[in-house]
Amino acid sequence: MTKPDKALQSKASGESPDSNGVASDSAPEPSDADAGSKPSPGLYIVATPIGNLRDITLRALDTLRSADLIACEDTRVTARLLAAHGLRTPMTAYHDHNAARVRPRLLRRLAAGETIALVSDAGTPLVSDPGYRLVRDAIEADIPVTAVPGASALLSALAIAGLPTDRFLFAGFLPSRDAARRRTLEDLADVGATLVFFESAQRLARSLRAMADVLGPREATVARELTKRFEESRRGALDALAAHYAGAGPPKGEVVVVVGPPDAAAPTHDDAAVDAMLRDALAAGSVKDAAAAVAAQTGRSRKALYQRALTLRRAAPDPGTP
Repeated sequence: MTKPDKALQSKASGESPDSNGVASDSAPEPSDADAGSKPSPGLYIVATPIGNLRDITLRALDTLRSADLIACEDTRVTARLLAAHGLRTPMTAYHDHNAARVRPRLLRRLAAGETIALVSDAGTPLVSDPGYRLVRDAIEADIPVTAVPGASALLSALAIAGLPTDRFLFAGFLPSRDAARRRTLEDLADVGATLVFFESAQRLARSLRAMADVLGPREATVARELTKRFEESRRGALDALAAHYAGAGPPKGEVVVVVGPPDAAAPTHDDAAVDAMLRDALAAGSVKDAAAAVAAQTGRSRKALYQRALTLRRAAPDPGTP
């Protein structure tokens, strides 16, 4: 493309070319110039407050005010938000239980050129909330999908945890059953990143104990009631946090758990040393207990240690053999 062609293209897109015909970003973007006007037709993924009603952006309010329809996880929850900001936009319920029936209706309205805002009860939609299939189907139908960013419990907890943020994995809610919870944690044990979980208050102590057993001695933060009046962050080792909540009982409010990555600075154990530790542990207990004990000492995957302990036990000579 020649320079004059690029200059013409820049002018058409609202950008200002410099003296060499190269586009610059000095001109305001169309989204800035059109603030307060009705958004273009399409699906808008709108973040809402996670507790403090003032944690909503001006752009989000403009979008909710101007939309033809708001698709809500729970219309009662969204109604309180709209009332607080004097908005009267029509709403419809869209959640896991009615999605198959409601989604085609929403897609037909979008295809007809309407503007629909998708919101969850709190925070950014699609993060442990319904909405993925609607977004996917809208994209497949060539309907524009736009994010209107804002509050997020995931990012808020990560920001205040005091743990590495350069690499993290959001794992959502752990399974409610103990065995499934431990299997999930075993799959995550070797991930070299900070782990972030949502958890219910009732299951918090059990989940922290499972994390301590499977992930080993890691630092963690339990953040609850983020952005609300009684916001609290408790930091410490996983086993200490598990003991605290086991004694104190379930806390009130929504909970996010942030767990630090495997400690690269911790003492390393080569395979021979780990095998020796497993043999010692097997002499005193079961394969399961040996794997758990060595995982806590080394930070290695409990699942991998279990398989290695099985191999060592099978290869061990029978004590009754002369």
